[in-house]
Amino acid sequence: MKRHFFTSLPTFKIIVVLSIVLGSTSCEDTSKDHLTPIFNGENLDGWHTIGGEATYKVENGEIIGTTVANTPNTFLATDSNYSDFILELDFKTDSVSNSGVQIRSNSLPWYRDGMVHGYQVEIDPSKRAWSGGLYDEKRRKWLNPLVDNPAAQKAYKPNDWNHFRIEAIGDTIKTWLNKVPAAYVIDDMTAEGFIALQVHSIGKNGKPDVEIKWRNIEFITENLAQYSTPSPLTPVVTKNQLTYDEKKAGWEMLWDGETTKGWRGAKLETFPEKGWEIKDGVLSVLASGGGESTAGGDIVTEKMYDNFEVKVDFKITEGANSGIKYYVDTELNKGEGSSIGLEFQILDDERHPDAKLGSHEGSRTVGSLYDLIQADTSKHMHPIGEWNTAHIVSKNNQVEHWLNGVKILEYERGSEDFLQLVSESKYKDWPNFGLLEKGNILLQDHGDLVSFRNIKIKTEN
Repeated sequence: MKRHFFTSLPTFKIIVVLSIVLGSTSCEDTSKDHLTPIFNGENLDGWHTIGGEATYKVENGEIIGTTVANTPNTFLATDSNYSDFILELDFKTDSVSNSGVQIRSNSLPWYRDGMVHGYQVEIDPSKRAWSGGLYDEKRRKWLNPLVDNPAAQKAYKPNDWNHFRIEAIGDTIKTWLNKVPAAYVIDDMTAEGFIALQVHSIGKNGKPDVEIKWRNIEFITENLAQYSTPSPLTPVVTKNQLTYDEKKAGWEMLWDGETTKGWRGAKLETFPEKGWEIKDGVLSVLASGGGESTAGGDIVTEKMYDNFEVKVDFKITEGANSGIKYYVDTELNKGEGSSIGLEFQILDDERHPDAKLGSHEGSRTVGSLYDLIQADTSKHMHPIGEWNTAHIVSKNNQVEHWLNGVKILEYERGSEDFLQLVSESKYKDWPNFGLLEKGNILLQDHGDLVSFRNIKIKTEN
């Protein structure tokens, strides 16, 4: 039966006044009457393991995970998926065993053979002390480490029971460690998934039979606004921003999320005056009847690039066609149509006729090297209206296309196979097609509404 939490009006007033006067930064909701168990304290009904071969059992009302040498990360996941919730639980580990609590996580056949991926609230007993930080498992890595949060770093109690409060509401994730605010992230990559407990891999030489324990696992999925707790932390916003690990790896924003800085029309000296829109951190090419570069026209980076990685989030509408081109020479085609370059195709494969066309079978489907190489047919495209991520890697003429975190094709620029494909394609009459040492990066206007954000680049010196 669902329980409800009530408090007397005078007590509530006292709590609010004390919070304002004292500037409390801890989680004030000390009662847990509104929470319901997600673990029954007796067995693992409603849970299942994914990944490696570490073991889980129940003793004395506790879930105990035990490490096993030379096996991948092992997760004990809820059978059900959840979107918005407030979760509270206790955990205990030794002084060295890294672990975590997965939220809004998934294991999908198309994603790296079912590999668990998603948000993880870190359990980190090392000297680094990032317990409560937010990590993106098998995707973007650290979103909110505790490098600038010494209070949360000090909140962890070694070799003792600790407490997490985790709020996942809309695009906002907040965590507390032993009532101390730890992480605060605004990110909309994943809205739903399972909750899971992690036993981390320990390698061949790791110490087996180390135990990680969890207990009092409770949550609420309704009336969340009533129980949500404000956080005094400044949120980490990922939209059009570099993550912690991207900064360390040398990534840069290729679009600032607000202006046209760094971009111009492919056949213009400035940014197009029509056909493109910047609104709420999203760059969109507007619908104009499906013609190729007949409205605002393509846009390109002002700089040219050689060895690079580019990531772009894109969202299409029904029947839409667009593309991300690279090694573009804007001087090649001054006439009608799009500028010339290698292209990561963006397309509604189900509705646009281009999906069935091309000089090589399937070479105009989404993610393909346009008109040359078909993307892996097992690729996964999120539904119309949802964001997808294109990732193009070009290093020393070795090129890869990735879609939503999975590699879908690779080729070598200038190789015998590549030149043969070009000679059989619509590009056969363009001199040295695809062989430039460096070129512009282009977003295509094909007359359909397509949106872009989180445009990032990493270059090789």
